Amino acid sequence: MLDQSINHRFQAAQVLVRDAGLYALQWFRNLESLHTEKKGPQDWVSEADREVEKMIQKRLKLMFPEDGFFGEESGFQQKDSEGLWVVDPIDGTSCFLKGLPSWCVSMAYVVEKEIEIGLIYAPCTDELFAAHRGNGATLNGRPMRPSKATLLSEGIVGLGYSPKSSIEATQKAFAYLFENGGVYHDIGSAALMIAYVAAGRYLGCYEYQINSWDCLAGICMVRETGGWTNDFLAKDGLHSGNPVLAAAPDIKESMLNLFRAAGH
Repeated sequence: MLDQSINHRFQAAQVLVRDAGLYALQWFRNLESLHTEKKGPQDWVSEADREVEKMIQKRLKLMFPEDGFFGEESGFQQKDSEGLWVVDPIDGTSCFLKGLPSWCVSMAYVVEKEIEIGLIYAPCTDELFAAHRGNGATLNGRPMRPSKATLLSEGIVGLGYSPKSSIEATQKAFAYLFENGGVYHDIGSAALMIAYVAAGRYLGCYEYQINSWDCLAGICMVRETGGWTNDFLAKDGLHSGNPVLAAAPDIKESMLNLFRAAGH
């Protein structure tokens, strides 16, 4: 696929991800009227998730009818397409439903296992994180840079946990981090936490098991800023999920040690 075609998608999708976030924000401001359902332990879906995803899918189909679509709520559409949009309409639904601001809209565009585009929009802070493979990554139009820290004791690490994770592995990751002078955050949105690695806010990020729609956009950003991530799309990661590990350049070895300590 021509670079010009990817760039066209990158420009159009930046507008779309912001529009989708502002649409979600309307629901966020009227939570008392929102219908919700429980998908599993600590796993919720709302009317807002479904409606925002429908809006994104409809717009993409109008702009790029040849592209495939893989959404958290609706699954695969046009599986045999060369390019695939991987979408989480609201990453951090639990936070969203409790009135907490740490949620976002996440979109990635994948061609032949390469993440070409990564976009994350956080409406509550009006922050648009954007990456285009080979062209760097920006936050509200300004280049992002990862942390220059060399030790875990020099910053914050994002550690995610959900009932799908291994309690034992997560405890071991915590133990390694604490033993090496680190501190952690879990803000409830994996997409944002990985984007924060690209933006230099976090040193790294780890979660034992995660879905592709939660992390592909952020992975693209980390790589474009010179950081490092594991090969998330290996072993059918697109469909089945995988562990995720992201790190600023000089924290890579420390995060790999944390990864190994967790049993990977």
